[in-house]
Amino acid sequence: MNLRRTTGLRRGLTAVALSAGLVLAAAGCGGGGDGGDDTKEPRPSPTEEDGGGGDRPGGTGNGEPLAEVRGGDDITLTIASARRESGGFVTVTGKVTNGGGKVWVAPGWEGEESEVALRNKLSVAGAKLVDKKGKKRYLVLRDTEGRCLCTSFGQPIQAGKSKTWYAQFPAPPEGNDKVEFQIADMPPAGVTLGGEG
Repeated sequence: MNLRRTTGLRRGLTAVALSAGLVLAAAGCGGGGDGGDDTKEPRPSPTEEDGGGGDRPGGTGNGEPLAEVRGGDDITLTIASARRESGGFVTVTGKVTNGGGKVWVAPGWEGEESEVALRNKLSVAGAKLVDKKGKKRYLVLRDTEGRCLCTSFGQPIQAGKSKTWYAQFPAPPEGNDKVEFQIADMPPAGVTLGGEG
């Protein structure tokens, strides 16, 4: 009788310990936030306008953007970092700011390919990296279902608001580090790729 109680007690304590461990593991995996795409994105620091594209490699680390360009409807695109990653790809991050007086729906930013555009509404899926030295244009990477490895804003950007974004591209060959980031009707933004960070 005593042996049965001890065995039952041990089983109960083991079950409680396992349950607590699973709860803690699940809590550790949670990222918080509202579950939207932007909770997974790097969040560059807000920056002052500097009026033009830069040429600092990869990311400045001091809050200054690598490049900044302005397009129609008073939209400002800022590039905070552009880095080579292990695995042969480049990650570009930044911020888009709607300085206009009405909501902005990222017209043309999802690209011209109908299949990609349909699966990536209000996204930066249409972005390109242009390697002039190598004479190549790199498109945003996609998964097997045609979803871009990039930000989907999820909803239009309200007047006066900003959203962070990221996009991943195949990496140009080593040594071809000066590239241009291009999207829709925005002017090209020249950046220098940084090393793995």
